[in-house]
Amino acid sequence: MNSQLNSRKNKTARLVLLRHGESQWNQENRFTGWVDVDLSAKGVAEAEAAGKLLKEMAYHFDWTFTSLLKRAIRTHWMTLEQMDQLWQPVTRSWRLNERHYGGLQGLNKSETAAKHGEAQVKIWRRSYDTPPPLISLEDPQHPSHDQRYASVAVDLLPRGESLKDTVARVLPFWDAELRSRLQAGESLLVVAHGNSIRALVQYLEKLSPAEIMEVNIPTGVPLEYRFAASSNSSAPLEIEGKTYLGDSAAIAKAMDSVAHQGQAQKK
Repeated sequence: MNSQLNSRKNKTARLVLLRHGESQWNQENRFTGWVDVDLSAKGVAEAEAAGKLLKEMAYHFDWTFTSLLKRAIRTHWMTLEQMDQLWQPVTRSWRLNERHYGGLQGLNKSETAAKHGEAQVKIWRRSYDTPPPLISLEDPQHPSHDQRYASVAVDLLPRGESLKDTVARVLPFWDAELRSRLQAGESLLVVAHGNSIRALVQYLEKLSPAEIMEVNIPTGVPLEYRFAASSNSSAPLEIEGKTYLGDSAAIAKAMDSVAHQGQAQKK
């Protein structure tokens, strides 16, 4: 028994971060945030492709995690379905939700760029500490009006978030749910959103605010981090490797597409 425990503690821990497949509002180039938009047909195909790839690579997860938004939940379900691992345990949390885009939610990004300028939209989308226009508590889009957040204190629910705010929301989840499992050598799957994943990437890679502004997370592409597991639960996790899984040319093209979403359309 002791030898089995030691073997488990010494194995490589894996964290796979998966941004949900393309949503209907990704397709329409709209600020989505906490609006519960479903996957597009392309997003369904991306989720299924991610699951097939993980199955081909013989992945098995000890635990899985999603946000409370259907585009992540459905991607999680379809990925595990393709892996024939629908039985996998799952924890869902509002802390993994997308960045809340406040008063921008529902607006077309290109049209907003044409109206306010690409520089302003890039600040709203990618600056570290500048939030979008905030909504009021009375606004129907405020999360306090949604039953799924009934157990969350109103003062914790966002009216609009910068990436800095999103990091502050996500990191307690990292500390409470992910860190100790990885230190124990587990393999974890987190299906979330572009900005909640960027929050984790910034923390793991110790990126500056300027550096994380240039990080683009493509939809439906698994991103794996490998860590050296340790029997010392207080030891910091050290990244042994980072890999986007899949075709590198297709991934680069998808990243470039994400980077240009906030530009005005050329006429």
